[in-house]
Amino acid sequence: MRCPFCGEDEDKVIDSRPSEDGSAIRRRRECLKCQKRFTTYERLERTARLTVIKRDGSRVSFDNGSLLRGLQAACGKRPIAQDAKDRLVQELEDELHRDFDREVESAEIGRRLAARLRDLDPIAYVRFASEHYGFASIEEFAAEMVALQNRPRPLANERELFPSTKPERP
Repeated sequence: MRCPFCGEDEDKVIDSRPSEDGSAIRRRRECLKCQKRFTTYERLERTARLTVIKRDGSRVSFDNGSLLRGLQAACGKRPIAQDAKDRLVQELEDELHRDFDREVESAEIGRRLAARLRDLDPIAYVRFASEHYGFASIEEFAAEMVALQNRPRPLANERELFPSTKPERP
């Protein structure tokens, strides 16, 4: 592992432990040349790549960066912590790899992301849903608003899974 400070490739591992969700190993390292410390993460490489079937029938490799960009666009300037967005994307990717062997439709990915956004931030959900579901009329959009308003709010411990940077209004 090359030191991010001096570029030397000789270091020693000071500490190793599993990450919070157990999906990676966190290693604290110290460069033997400059003595600066840095952290690396070791993750399991997935050998079976997922292929996404787009609406037009074309197929592309799954890219969690694309998922994160869509989430970022939906969240806009909403007070949602970046680590909450990253965690949502990682959890969704893990779920897709568990539930699908090789191929998954983009519509299914969108449905699953929308469901998570609905609990994370209703405004971000509406932004995403309006694009993903392609509401054809204001009536369809209004019906979705009514359904969202009638939906029970997440419990306090569920909101802790995706903390925002700003306290929630009552």
